[in-house]
Amino acid sequence: MSLPSRTIFRFAPSPNGLLHLGHAYSALYTQHWARALGGAFVLRIEDIDIARCRLEFVEAVFVDLQWLGLEWSAPVRRQSEHFSDYLAAADALRSKGLLYPCFCSRAEIRAASDGRVDPDGAPIYPGTCRHLSGRERLEKLESGVPVQWRLDMGQVLDGKKEFVIREAMPDPSCAAVERPAEPGRWGDVVIVRKDTPTSYHLSVVVDDAIQGITHVTRGTDLYASTDIHVVLQNLMDLPSPVYTHHRLIVGADAEKLSKSKGSESLAGLRALGITPEDITAQFSF
Repeated sequence: MSLPSRTIFRFAPSPNGLLHLGHAYSALYTQHWARALGGAFVLRIEDIDIARCRLEFVEAVFVDLQWLGLEWSAPVRRQSEHFSDYLAAADALRSKGLLYPCFCSRAEIRAASDGRVDPDGAPIYPGTCRHLSGRERLEKLESGVPVQWRLDMGQVLDGKKEFVIREAMPDPSCAAVERPAEPGRWGDVVIVRKDTPTSYHLSVVVDDAIQGITHVTRGTDLYASTDIHVVLQNLMDLPSPVYTHHRLIVGADAEKLSKSKGSESLAGLRALGITPEDITAQFSF
């Protein structure tokens, strides 16, 4: 699959809460560079987490972005409507013997951990289920035990070529350069979760390819996850976008803004009389 000739950027929030200033910065940053490079700005709703994502938050995304003055190309892709695409991608990886079923709980993984952690701070998976026999795997699968599917990173990296990330820094107008990815630091990452037929890593890679995304702009908190994405793109013969990771907007505590921490929402700021101009005046790109 070859990259389209048109430059396409995307902003892809998860509707598990209300957008805050960090989202505003990322969306405005992305639209700024899409316009500067004569490209398209695409909105995607990343709502694979059905338990936490809610329709009211989806609708709030549209309200907030329109209030900020953003415009996007139609249609808006909602991940929850495309699980079949992710199932097909996972099946393709399974058919190559690159995924294996994992039945371990988080508590079991923590108990078996050797102390190593991945870039997100989670324990590196010790490989417990990787060593199950075919019969043991089949018995567990047939028993209905909750299962997730992990990427066999050892097999992926064994004798394979170096994986590279195409990166334009400090902004997307710069010429893209290649740097080595470091997927080994993630261990055997989850590609299909127990509660949904995909994962963030799998769905975002599939969606970027389907939507023809040429440039990915996102916060530095996702810098390390690019390791996994370029590996999946390579394994599934998908194009790899150019990546730019922008700064994070932080609060008074110098920590990044977060829905889970209750950071002030754009809706809350709007209710206080803050205008879109007040917000955009805080940012420079």
